[in-house]
Amino acid sequence: MIDSIFKQMEEEFIPGILDKPLSFYFSIDEQRKTIFLDSQSCRVEDGKKTENADCVCKTSADFFIRIWDSNYRPGLKDFLSGDIRSNNPEALKTFLTAFGKSA
Repeated sequence: MIDSIFKQMEEEFIPGILDKPLSFYFSIDEQRKTIFLDSQSCRVEDGKKTENADCVCKTSADFFIRIWDSNYRPGLKDFLSGDIRSNNPEALKTFLTAFGKSA
């Protein structure tokens, strides 16, 4: 399921949402993906492709699917419990918006 979500991202990306390039590194269970976004494009790559991603996110596949497919939005409790970890939770909202998801 996670693989299919990442494979569809380039198609689901909405150009014109971002005003500056952003990079995201996701560690989801055993999956590692780096996603590069700019105002016109989305590029998904396997593994860690940048040492200084604008946003790093670690969570489980079940939790990520809940966010992506069920429109669940993590709150403070989720971050404090460790269900999801990120160095930049605000950038995660921007990430979702770039794919037409409500933040």
